[in-house]
Amino acid sequence: MPGVAVSEPEPHIRVVTVDAPPVNALTVQGWFDLAEAVRGCGADADAHVVVLRAEGRGFNAGVDIKEMTSTPGYSALIGANHGCAAAFSAVYDCAVPVIAAVQGFCLGGGIGLVGNSDVVIASDDATFGLPEVDRGALGAATHLARLVPQHLMRTLYFTAGTVTAAQLHHHGSVFQVVPRAELDDAALAVARRIAAKDTRVIRKAKEAINGIDPVNVHTSYRYEQGFTFELNLAGYSDDHRRAFVQNGRPAAVNEKGQ
Repeated sequence: MPGVAVSEPEPHIRVVTVDAPPVNALTVQGWFDLAEAVRGCGADADAHVVVLRAEGRGFNAGVDIKEMTSTPGYSALIGANHGCAAAFSAVYDCAVPVIAAVQGFCLGGGIGLVGNSDVVIASDDATFGLPEVDRGALGAATHLARLVPQHLMRTLYFTAGTVTAAQLHHHGSVFQVVPRAELDDAALAVARRIAAKDTRVIRKAKEAINGIDPVNVHTSYRYEQGFTFELNLAGYSDDHRRAFVQNGRPAAVNEKGQ
C-alpha cells in the first residue's frame, strides 16, 4: 500500500521509506504521515539513527500538484505548506541523526527533506533542484542553501535548474556517491557507525549542532512560504499549476511577464 513505512533492519537503526507512486509527490496527508514517522523514530529511546529513503524512480518530487489543482479554494495549498513545514522540521528536530538516501530526482519538497538531514548519501543518477518558480510558488531556498554555496543556490532557484550528486559531493554536502544498486547498503554502513555510538552522547550532539546553526530553518522557511501565499492570492500561481498538470511545462507568459 502506498505511503510511509518504518522498519528496523538492524538493532537501533530505523528506516523510514516513502512509497507513493508514480513519482513520490506527496499529498497533504502524506507529508504529515512522513513527519509523524520521523518524529516517532526520534522519540523511540531504542533508535540511534534514522535512514530516510524512497522506493521508485526518484526520492521525492515535492507536493502533489494534482491534489492542489483539484481541491477547491486554498485548503490543499495551506495543507501542503503546513505538511511540508512539519516534515522538514521533523527531520531537522529529530532527536537522532537522519541519513537521507537519495536516488533519481530530488525536487521541491525533497530538497527540504535532504537539506535538513544530517548526512546525505546519493546514487550516481541523483539530481537535485527546485522547480518552484515554474510552479508559481516559492520555498526551500532555506534548504538548498544548506547544500550549495549562495550564488549557486540563487542561480538554481531563478532558473529552476538542477545539480548532480557528483556536484554536491564536490561541495561537500553529499557525503558519498554510489551506484544505485549500492545506495541502501551505503546508507546502512554509515548508520551502523552512528548506531554503535553512545546514543546519549549523539542525541546531545545533534541538539548542540542544531543550536549553533547560523540560520533558523523553521522561521526562514515559513518566511519563504509567505510569498507563496502572496503569489496565490494575486492569482499568479493558478496558470502555472494548471499548465504543469496539463502538459508538464511552465505556463507561458507575455513579454511583460503577466
